[in-house]
Amino acid sequence: MINVLMVEDDSELAEVLSQYLKKFNIHVTNYEDPFLALSALKLSSYDLVILDLTLPGMDGLDVCKNILEHHDIPIIISSARSDITDKVIALQLGADDYLPKPYDPRELEIRIRTILRRYNKSLEEKEITKTFVLNEKKREIRKNAEVIKLTAAEYEVLSLFLKRVDFIISREDIFENSNLLNSDYDNVGSLSVIINRIRHKIEDNSKSPKYLHTIRGMGYKFTQ
Repeated sequence: MINVLMVEDDSELAEVLSQYLKKFNIHVTNYEDPFLALSALKLSSYDLVILDLTLPGMDGLDVCKNILEHHDIPIIISSARSDITDKVIALQLGADDYLPKPYDPRELEIRIRTILRRYNKSLEEKEITKTFVLNEKKREIRKNAEVIKLTAAEYEVLSLFLKRVDFIISREDIFENSNLLNSDYDNVGSLSVIINRIRHKIEDNSKSPKYLHTIRGMGYKFTQ
């Protein structure tokens, strides 16, 4: 199943496209409000975005820029705007394709698959060079292509680090973003135990870590 986030304020068009794409195992979640769409991207995993440019409260080009600044996800612009400048700007920002309305839904389905094939191939090539690779669908993490055996809590913490490589993450952030709150590991002491166990599993020398560093008074930082 391909999961697509659509940002389209024409509800009738969104419904037509959603029903058509459903036949091809493409599930579409549409948001008429661009602010709700941006929030949804932070909370759920999507494979691709279909973005209209004429939206309430926020210009589509600004939405496109915001998405590309915070997410690594392909974008198809779907717009009735006839100004070539909009197309040029959208593609310069980093959008992957531009479909002027009206268009045949069959063309949209073909473009979605073409872009995802290209995108996924590029992603695979990038991941080959990484020491650690996170697969959220399988809930597994690999080091040098080998699966690391992790407990649920260890997976939650390490996956958060992999999403924020080279950023300092406070202990509070870890609890808020890793599902550790209201669990058996809901205090600083328990977190230290989890961090130590992760180091034993990923570091050549857990006492002199290469990847998972403690930043005194601030939290932790993961590098690779």
